[in-house]
Amino acid sequence: MLELLIAPFTIDFMQQAMLTAVLLSVASAVLSCFLVLRGWALMGDAISHAVLPGIVLAYASGIPVVIGAFVAGMICTLATGYLSENSRLKEDTVMGVVFSGMFGLGVVLFSVMRIDVHLDEILFGDILGLTWADVLQTGLVALAASVIIWFQRKDLLVQCFDPQHARVIGLPVKALHYGLLVLLSIVIVTALKVVGIILIIALLIAPGAIGYLMTDRFDAMLFYAVAAATISSVLGIVISFVLDSAPAPTIVLVLMFIFVLVFLFAPVHGLIGGRRARRTAVEPQFH
Repeated sequence: MLELLIAPFTIDFMQQAMLTAVLLSVASAVLSCFLVLRGWALMGDAISHAVLPGIVLAYASGIPVVIGAFVAGMICTLATGYLSENSRLKEDTVMGVVFSGMFGLGVVLFSVMRIDVHLDEILFGDILGLTWADVLQTGLVALAASVIIWFQRKDLLVQCFDPQHARVIGLPVKALHYGLLVLLSIVIVTALKVVGIILIIALLIAPGAIGYLMTDRFDAMLFYAVAAATISSVLGIVISFVLDSAPAPTIVLVLMFIFVLVFLFAPVHGLIGGRRARRTAVEPQFH
């Protein structure tokens, strides 16, 4: 049994899959914290579905898939922002209309164009078919996204909690708003080959939710989010190897299991752990 657990760390394509998943998890977890605080939890899901037309057109025309996906994601992101600012509709309503329409367009284009790729590969990724070049690309994107967010985290936090105050003190609110969306689109496009369109949403929501339940401090929230995503990636790859299951869904299931544990037993905000902590705080102390 021990040899079976160690085997994924010794096989070349499993090492590539594990390292890529960990790198992607770090970038996704850092972004996840801002998405949860900003109330954009479903933005990642929306953009990941909206890039489908770009992917199909890229395959059909022979250009790199990354370019097609990124262009589609940015068009929809900018369209959502424009419609939200220039109509009575709330952002979540506009988001639902625009991105569901784009996903429907992508499915229709996929059916009509008959491109030489299976839909499952687009939706669920191909993490076991990666190369070291894919690992390097994911690492560069993860490093760039993490560094940018780290140095801009204070401004982004102000913009997340109080956009009006951020505007008053002179912060470039629109630049921060669209900059975060650009980073989100880049990470999603990078994730397509790893976990696919459907499952990237878990990596963009669950780690931030876990961190949010664990602590009231943002730096600690970042730590818990990255730790949860990284542990889920490693355990998910190992478990999928042992059970011969699909790696990406297994990673998500491990992440969901960690979320349930934190939701129940987090020391301050957990359903059970938080209640126990509050009860202890109000109990009289006898010496």
